[in-house]
Amino acid sequence: MKKKLYQFHSLTDFHRMFGLPKPVHPLVSLIRIEDMKLPDEELPEQLVLDFYKIAYKDSLGKARYGQHYYDFGEGGMVFTSPGQIFEKPGKITPEGFIVLLHPDFLWSYPLAQKIQQYGFFSYLTDEALHLSEKEKETVFSVFRSMEEELEGRIDDFSHDVVISQIELLLNYSSRFYKRQFITRKPVVHSVLQQFEALLDDYFFSGKPLDHGVPTVHYFADRLNMSAAYLSDLLRTLTGHNTQQHIHNRLLEEAKKILSTTGLSVSEIAFQLGFEHPQSFSRLFKTKMNLSPLEFRQSFN
Repeated sequence: MKKKLYQFHSLTDFHRMFGLPKPVHPLVSLIRIEDMKLPDEELPEQLVLDFYKIAYKDSLGKARYGQHYYDFGEGGMVFTSPGQIFEKPGKITPEGFIVLLHPDFLWSYPLAQKIQQYGFFSYLTDEALHLSEKEKETVFSVFRSMEEELEGRIDDFSHDVVISQIELLLNYSSRFYKRQFITRKPVVHSVLQQFEALLDDYFFSGKPLDHGVPTVHYFADRLNMSAAYLSDLLRTLTGHNTQQHIHNRLLEEAKKILSTTGLSVSEIAFQLGFEHPQSFSRLFKTKMNLSPLEFRQSFN
C-alpha cells in the first residue's frame, strides 16, 4: 500500500504544523527543536518540503556505513533538499536546531548555485554527520549567531549576514564530513573493497551485455548507501568519485580488448554496455586523447 505524503509548501506551513509562531522572515527561519510540538492531527508517514532543511538533533542514534555502525555520540546533523522525501518525526528531541531555507532567499547570491555542490543534501538519514563535542559547539555557535540575527532588527545588512552564516554552516559541515570519512578509514577501505569487487563482478559476469554501462546508483544500492555519499566517500579516499571509477574501469576494459582482439569499435562498445558506439568513442578520446582505432594502431 502506497504511503501518504504531506507536502510543506511554505515555512509558515511548517511552523503552523508544529505549533510554532509565524516565522519572522517568510523565506528563512531558525527553530529550536525544544519549542516544537507534535501536531494534534496525525501526520502522514512521509513528508516533503519545498525548501532546504538543515538540522542538528541530539538523538539520531548511530550512523550506518554499509553494514557497520560508528559514531561519536548521540547527536548529528541531517540535510534535506527541496522535494526530498523523509519520514515523519517519531518524537520531539530536547536539544537541537533546525534551519529552514527557501531557495528564493538565495536568489541573486552565488550560494544559489553553489548549494548544489554540497552533496550531503542528497545523503540518507543514516548517513548523518556525527559531531564531536568540539565540532558540536562550533556548529551551535553559528546557529546561535543566526538566531540572534533573525530575532534582531531586520535591516539592509540582514540578508547578507544570514547568507554568510548559512554558507559558514555548510562549509563547516563539509569539513566535518571529510573528518568523518578520515576517522573511519577501516570502514571506508571496506566500502572501497566491496565496490571494487562489485565492479569486477559486473564486467566478469557479462552484465554490460544485458544491463548496459554500470551506473552510480547500481553500486550505491548494493552498498546500502546514497549515490552522493558513496561518491564523496570514494573521492576522499582515492581522489575519484564513483562515476570516475566506472569510467576508468571502462577504459581499462576497452584498452585490453583493443590491444588483444580484432573486434570492431562498434562490437567493443556493445560488449561494454554502450547503446551507441559514438558514446564509447567520445568517452575514450576524451580520456585518452586518442580515438579507439588510433590507440589500436599504436600497438601495431
